[in-house]
Amino acid sequence: MHTRLLVPLWLAAALVGLATSADAQVTASRDGAASDSPLTVVELFTSQGCSSCPSADALLAKLATRADVLALSLPVDYWDYLGWKDTLANPKFAERQKAYKSALGVPMIYTPMMVVSGLTQVNGSDEDKVLLAIEKSARIIAATRVPLRIIAKDGHLVVEAGAVKQIGHPKDATLWLAPIAKSVEVPIGRGENRGKTVTYYNVVRELIPVGMWSGDPMTVQLDRSSVMRPGAERCAVLLQQGRGGPIIGAALLSD
Repeated sequence: MHTRLLVPLWLAAALVGLATSADAQVTASRDGAASDSPLTVVELFTSQGCSSCPSADALLAKLATRADVLALSLPVDYWDYLGWKDTLANPKFAERQKAYKSALGVPMIYTPMMVVSGLTQVNGSDEDKVLLAIEKSARIIAATRVPLRIIAKDGHLVVEAGAVKQIGHPKDATLWLAPIAKSVEVPIGRGENRGKTVTYYNVVRELIPVGMWSGDPMTVQLDRSSVMRPGAERCAVLLQQGRGGPIIGAALLSD
């Protein structure tokens, strides 16, 4: 099983620009508050057309059961030319991966690539390295973590971000909202994974910027019905510095 690498033919691209709250979209399946306990964010860039990805997808499924980890699957489309069009891919996720390439100094983007809290990247099939990266990143983020909470109430999603912890800690971050499909089973008919049926967990259906945080407490309210994405039963929020920078806050509103 080989790691699928993409020769860097593209320049590192910027993430999608900020949208208005009216354009933001998400879903939540119940009213109530999500836990605001610390979460380490693990993003897996994966593809249905990549033969080395199913083992990483299985590892992400294990990570998704951990209370201290927010495990997210971000399917990319740049292997579609190999014979199978990824049914879950979003071109924006490749753009996000390229932003990480630039920020982390990675020579090229590849699948399966796991990015941990925006601080480091590892091969998503290497469980030992992934677990070590989660442990180290959790310790680093603990010093700058911003409390983040999302609740569903009266047809709205309310996101609350706390204040910067200490004077001198970095400020300014983008608040991202991610509608998520809890699990999606995909029978793959062509390409490198032909004949396999793979189940993908915590599949991000969109990443939507819904506000800018500048170090002070803030609250963002979204109309739940207007921010729905097809197939998404839950949603998460991320507070991230810069383009592909550290994720200093995260919360999940589950089903």
